Formats: sequence, structure tokens, C-alpha cells
Amino acid sequence: MHRLLIVDDEEIITDGLYEVLSNLMPDQLDVCKAYSAKEALDWMARTRIDIVMTDIAMPGKNGLELSEEILTYWPRCKVIFLTGHSEFDYAYRAFQMPDVRYLLKTEGYAKVTEAIRGALLDIQRSNLESMMLEQSREQKYAYEFMAQGDYMRQLLQESDALCAEQGRVIEEFGHLNIGLDPMNPVMLVLARLSYPPGIMYTERSKLLVSARTVWDSFLLDHADSIGIVDRHGDLMWFIQPSREVSGIQGGDFIRYMEGVLELIQEACLTSLGLEITLTISGACCDWIAVTQQYERLRQLQQLKIGDGISMILRDRDENMDGFGGKETFVPGRKAEIMAAHLEAGRANEFYADWDQLSRAALQYNEHAQRSIEAYYSVALMLYSCLNRLGLQNRLDDHAKLMRLDCHASMKDGFAYLKQTADAIFRYKKSDERDRTSQVIDRICQYIDDHLREDLSLVRLAEIHYFNPSYLSRFFKQERGINLSEYIDTCRARRAKELLRDNDLKVREVAVSVGYEAAHSFTRFFKKVTGMTPQEYRDSLSAS
Repeated sequence: MHRLLIVDDEEIITDGLYEVLSNLMPDQLDVCKAYSAKEALDWMARTRIDIVMTDIAMPGKNGLELSEEILTYWPRCKVIFLTGHSEFDYAYRAFQMPDVRYLLKTEGYAKVTEAIRGALLDIQRSNLESMMLEQSREQKYAYEFMAQGDYMRQLLQESDALCAEQGRVIEEFGHLNIGLDPMNPVMLVLARLSYPPGIMYTERSKLLVSARTVWDSFLLDHADSIGIVDRHGDLMWFIQPSREVSGIQGGDFIRYMEGVLELIQEACLTSLGLEITLTISGACCDWIAVTQQYERLRQLQQLKIGDGISMILRDRDENMDGFGGKETFVPGRKAEIMAAHLEAGRANEFYADWDQLSRAALQYNEHAQRSIEAYYSVALMLYSCLNRLGLQNRLDDHAKLMRLDCHASMKDGFAYLKQTADAIFRYKKSDERDRTSQVIDRICQYIDDHLREDLSLVRLAEIHYFNPSYLSRFFKQERGINLSEYIDTCRARRAKELLRDNDLKVREVAVSVGYEAAHSFTRFFKKVTGMTPQEYRDSLSAS
């Protein structure tokens, strides 16, 4: 989803444009508004903006100065100047800026929407060109990926030991050509790629390389990064601000990266048909703490809400539903892979590995110890999962997991293990559904309780710890309507209730449902009900 910001100090123009453009393409374009340059820059600090439509002549900082500052922060942002000034000096200065459009307010809404659509096409074209320019680097990336992967994977597991001597870390980074600074904190991003079902290994590898190309095309000028495949088959990225944006630090850098990652998700979905779920650090961490932060991200990813939708989850250093301490991994490569599938809810992959392991174990008639080892490897993995999820008491005979002698045969024992795995998958699916419903209900209740306040997509996302674009898609998937439509419905319902009170003025009703300007409320109410507020009130009296 792309984001448009309308900036004009004339309230009636800003509100009118907002109403028209909000309905232009609600699934693709999130529209925000500001009545001054200062308010516009506040929006830029809160979220990524893709298109800015701004008046040139405004009190204080004018539109030209505002756009220059915006392009410094978001260089990919497209600027459309909308003004009533036709003087040559304004037009000339605007045309000197790269990739801008210039419209007069007298040209009407048709020209405005045409300019918006043109800007969106420019963004798509720019993304495609960036991707093509980076394709020539793919071979180099593949070699670096292999050379650096082993060291960085070891770092994920043993950062406290590997980073104990800083001089040694600096030397290792230099030898391996790792373009990150071991003296400065690092941001971690865990990426899960949802490959199409039935895809071959070679095709997966090509998609992985292409996704990394997209990543680098967006980050090349603004951040230093390296990505590896972790032992669970997910991508792990280590990121630091580049010298060009060294002034963006701490929480500002995390917010900046969240906006860039959203663009990467959309580019991968559009160009590769690849869904990516991203779990990111809430703050940059020292290299010695990488292992601890990595484990937190894996736990947070496991607790994700929703399925089949690209999203960005941020670690906010909160307790995660009883998950704590170091993740327990069972011995044996096959059982370890199955543990990763179970944690992530990947049932098909889990049962494919289960079939291989159980068939092999039940064929070890001449080597009973190997069958016993296979049984207890899986049993310990399942027992650990039951403990983490607090499900011990939900299985009456869960103690049988660690008692092979409780089963009549080895075949019965493995059948019991499969039943236990089935129960865990059923619980996780039910639990995710319950948590999803609770989140949506909480958002709806907040909207109903705060109709007179700012209910923009960005504001709701901030309050409920979501990425704005994900919140929009997530809400529509769960409720079947756009979030903006739901808010309009709530405001219309509340307005009808308040209009029954003849002691309340129409302006007071407007403010109560979030409209400071009475004329904007009147247009909204008539659009929804087919009557003005006064006509609706009169119809109540007549009946």
C-alpha cells in the first residue's frame, strides 16, 4: 500500500481533496492530510510517505522548502505542487526540482486524480528499474552469501563467545569482507519467505537471490547490511545505518527501516509473487547480544497473528505469552527441523519429515537402540513444546511421552507421538484464531470510544503496535470491509444517535464524531445517508 499526504493551509481545500482521494483506490492508497508544513513533517517522522501533494504558498515554511526537506528524508517520494499561484517564478522553481508535477487548483479533481495515478506509475517504474540495475550483482551476492554465511550463523548461536574479544571480531569481519562495523550496534531482521507450494529447490534458490536483489536495491544508499539463511531456512539480516544517513539513529532508524522494509515487501510481492513476513528488532543491540536478540525474534515470529499476509512485527521488549529463556532444541537433525516446523505452524512440512523419520525408525528391527533414539528425540521435542504452550494438563496421558514402555509396541509409540503432534497443531490454530479476534475486537472498541479523535490508519497502527499497511490488509481480511469504511459506519451511526437530541447543534454533533468543520461533516453525512444532518433530524420529527 502506498501513502499520500495532502498539505494545504486552506482547510476547505485539504478536506475536499481528502474526501475525494480517500475513495480513489482505498486498497492501494492510504490518504493523510496536514494543514501546515510543520504538521506535514510530523507525519514524515511517523511513517513513510510515497506521494506529497502540497500547496506552494503557505505561511511559515512554503511548499518548495517543505518538499526539499521531504526529499532529503524520503528521496523516493513523489511531489505534486497544487497551487492557485500561476506566477512564472513559482512554476520555474518547481520545474527545477526532479520528478515533480505542477497543477493549478483551477484544473479540477480530474487532473488531480490523473496526477496521482501518474505518480503511482512512476513509483512502480522506478522500483522495477532499481531492481534491474541490481541484477548484474547477483553472482557476486551469491559468492558473498556462501563465504560469510557460516561465520554469521555461528555468530547467531554463540555471539557471547565470538564477540568477547573485540579485536578478534574486527579481524574476522575484515577477512570475510563483512561490510558492517563490529564497534557499533546492529539491527536484526528475521524474514520468512512463503514459497509457492510444490516449488523445486532450484526455483527456491532463484527466488531467494532475487529477493536479496530487491533488498539491496532499496538499502544500497541508506544502510549497510548482510543477509544469511539461518538453520531453520529463514533469512536473517544484520543492518546498520550507512554513513550517508549516520544522523538517523536509535528509534528513528528503526522507524525509518520499517518504512523501507514495507517497500521491500510490496516490491517482492509485485515482481516475484513472494509473500515475506518480517520480524525486526525494537532497538539496535551490541554484537555480543545478537544471540539473545535472535532468539527473541524467533519467538515473536512464532506468536505472529494472521496467516498468508505479508507483515512486519517489531520486538517491543514485552513478555511474549510465557515464552522466556533460551529455546530448547532436541538432538538429531531431523527432529530439530521438525521442531522448527512445529513452532512456525508448518503442518505439511512437519508431517513430511515425520513420515520419513517414522518409516526409518520402524525399519530398525535389527537395531533397537536406533529406534529408541528416534522415538525419544521426537518425544522430547513434543514434550518441550507442550511445556512452552502450557498444554501438559490438556492431555490426560501426556506422561506417556517420555515412557516408551507404556506403549504395547514401537509402532503404537510412534502413533501416540503423531496424535500428540496433531493436538498441538489444533491448539496453535485455535489459539491464533482467538488472538486474531481479540485484536480486531480491541481495535473496533477503540474506534467506537474515540470517534472525535484522530482515527487515521497511521494513528491506529501506532496505538496497536502494527505496521500501517499490514493493519489495513489484516482488518479487511478479518471483517470483509476496509478500515476506513468501518470508521465511516461508526461515525454515521453515532451521528444519527446524537441528532435525535434536538438540544445539540449540528456543529456539536460534527465535533463529537471527529469533524472540526461542519461543512465537511454535512458532506460526509449526506454521502452516507442521502440526507443532510438537518434533513435527517426533520425526518425524525415528521415520523
